[in-house]
This record gives sequence, structure tokens and C-alpha cells, in this order.
Amino acid sequence: MTGGFLGELGKRLAEKWLSLLVLPGALFLAVAAAGRVLGHGHPFDVDRLTDRVTAWAKAPVVSTVGGQVVLIAAILLGAAAAGVVAQALGSALERVVLAAGWQSLPGPLRRPVRAWVERRQRRWEAARDRYRSAREAAARALATRRRVDPGERHGAYRAMARIAPERPDRPTWSGDRLHAVAVRLDRDLDLDLPVVWPVLWMHVAPETRAEITAGRQAVTSAAALGGWALLYLPLLCWWWPAAVIAAGVGLTSRARLRAALEGYAQTVEATARLHAAGLARELGVADDTVHGSEAGAALTRHLRGHVLQN
Repeated sequence: MTGGFLGELGKRLAEKWLSLLVLPGALFLAVAAAGRVLGHGHPFDVDRLTDRVTAWAKAPVVSTVGGQVVLIAAILLGAAAAGVVAQALGSALERVVLAAGWQSLPGPLRRPVRAWVERRQRRWEAARDRYRSAREAAARALATRRRVDPGERHGAYRAMARIAPERPDRPTWSGDRLHAVAVRLDRDLDLDLPVVWPVLWMHVAPETRAEITAGRQAVTSAAALGGWALLYLPLLCWWWPAAVIAAGVGLTSRARLRAALEGYAQTVEATARLHAAGLARELGVADDTVHGSEAGAALTRHLRGHVLQN
């Protein structure tokens, strides 16, 4: 039984290694080699590329079994190495995009970022005021039984949400989307998410944890795609169409990252709203009559005290 489990685990790890590192890495190596052959002067010369590949195939080292084994091993190792670099770049890109620690940057870097955050805050506040005006106008029309087109109100809300779901605190939309979860839970439930989340994670059902984990992995995968976009940029040194590839991969990564962050943020917020009161009751800090902000405040106080004691 253990052998079967380990065999299945090894199979899944091999499949993941192949899909995440080797296949994208092999494609990158192929593009890099093709770009090196074609260069800036002949960027789309298929005949030139075909002739060079044919010459490589006729090389004596490729005609032997040993040479073929070495070549395949070199390609696999090169592809895997490219994949590891892309994953590392994706992790760095994710940290930059989420910008959770931008306030700890050195002064020369922090000042322009702060100026950008303040600019986003002013834009968001102006959009919020327009949304409030549209909402108040709709309320007045409803009070006088006048029909009003909701399009203006909905459009004003979407314009505000395109800047940030809540008042901006970070330099990017992606960072503010995750930050908005903590802001809303603190405002609506008096819940300190960073304090409560580790215990709440252990409280929820395995199915819920699996859904949250899948959402987080989607964010990581989207950021890794951005890492591949960065990896394609150096190919510009000898083949300009690499810019088109990098731009396409980068735009795809951006769209996927935003969608993944939206889904992940919604899942985390829904989990906290649905299960915080149950956790408070299980820890004995609230009973069945306590809900909402009372349960959130009691849970936060209890866990903050536990953290301080340790």
C-alpha cells in the first residue's frame, strides 16, 4: 500500500515537473535557438532556420546513441534550469505586484512609491464621491417615486473599483485587492484577519482549505507566467520578435493574475465571514447568541491576547 502511494506521488510530481518546468523551458530554448539563428536581419526566414537545423541534425555527434543521450539530457537540464529561473522571477514579480512591504523600502525608493499611492488615493476618493452622488440621487428619485436609470450609479461604482475596491493603501490594484479583504473584515466584523487567519485555517473543513489552496496556487501560476515574460526579454539582444512574445505572455499573465487574485480574495473573505463566529464559539469566547462584529471582536481579542502571552 505504501509503495503504491509513493509510486502515485512520484508520478504526480513528475507530471508537475514536466508541465511547469520542462515543457515551457523546452519551448523557451527552442525560441532562443531560433532567434539566435535568424537574428535581427532575417527575423522570419524559415528557409534559413530549416537549413541550420538540418545541418545540426547531420552533425557526427548527433548520429551516435551516446551523443543523442547527452543532447537530450542537456536539453532537459537546460529546460528545467530555465523553468527554475522563471519560477524565481515569478515569485519576485508576485512580491512586487502585491507590494505588501512597500513601506519598508529604503527612503529613495519609498518616496516615489508613496507619491504614487497618494495619487491613487486622490483618484479613488474623487471616484467615490461621484459614486456617492449617484447613489444619493437614486435614493432621492426612489423617495419621489421617479424612475432612474441605474447605469450611472453602476458605472460610477465600477470606475471606483477599477482603481481599488477600498481606499488604496498599496501602489497596485492587485495589492489593494488583497488588502481590501482585511479592511472589510475589520470594518464589518471587527476582525483582525492576520491574527485570526492561522487559527481559522485549522478550523475550516478540508474541502474549504483545498479551495483556498487552489486559489492561492492560481495566483502563483499566473505570477510564474509573468516570470516567463521577463525571461524572454533578453532574447531581444539578437531577435526583436521576442518583444512580441514577451508582451503577449506578460499581458496574459496580468489578466490571469487579476482574475486569480479576485477569486482568491473572494474565497478568503467568504471563509472568514462564514466561519469566524463558529470558531469563536468553539474557542469558548462567544455563544450561539453572538454573531457579526461581536463575535469578530471577541475572537480578535482572544487571539491577540494569546499572541501577546507567547
